[in-house]
Amino acid sequence: MEKHLLCISKDSICRYIKSPYGRTIEAYRNKHKNKRRNRRPKIKKLKDRTFIGKRPEFINKRMRIGDTEADFILSGKTGKGILLVVVCRKLRTVFIERIININIKAVHLAFKRIKKRFPEIKTITTDNDLLLARHKELEKLLNIKIYFCDPYSSWQKGSIENANKHIRKYIPKGSDISKYSKYRVKKIEKKLNNRIMECLNFFTPYEVIEKYRKRKKAL
Repeated sequence: MEKHLLCISKDSICRYIKSPYGRTIEAYRNKHKNKRRNRRPKIKKLKDRTFIGKRPEFINKRMRIGDTEADFILSGKTGKGILLVVVCRKLRTVFIERIININIKAVHLAFKRIKKRFPEIKTITTDNDLLLARHKELEKLLNIKIYFCDPYSSWQKGSIENANKHIRKYIPKGSDISKYSKYRVKKIEKKLNNRIMECLNFFTPYEVIEKYRKRKKAL
């Protein structure tokens, strides 16, 4: 038996929407319009970046000590604070700094503290984070060069992504970083740097950096 479909004209639909019965549809449409209006405005891109494509080949091949990768680990929605994580590409040494009051100045100071602990730092490869909006200023402050990954290409800084996975074992996703003391964060850093690693000929990152510094001092 053939089924007959009911055809409704465009004019009929318009009349229904304008009628009292169509008010719920109009309200639904307006609700979604308002949602679109209330969205956060798009943020301008970071200016004057040097992208990873211009990074020298010897850095890509991990030939030099002091070429690093950096990233931020965020608190959960209701939490406070972030972690700045920096990893030496060649030595796999991890440096973690806790930042509670998040602003560009605090981030620069955290990088400065890492530079004090790891004066060998020469370059940083990182994501396009807004906290690095004043990256040229940071380059001058630390006397280094900063390279940015291509957008949506976190895989271009594999060392830091791997370090973050290990940090997440101690600070799970969604955690409130402000609840982790500086002492506790340094303890996590120490655990990461005391791991025996095959890529370091079964030495730990701490052992390798100590060997390098002793050898350098003896010269």
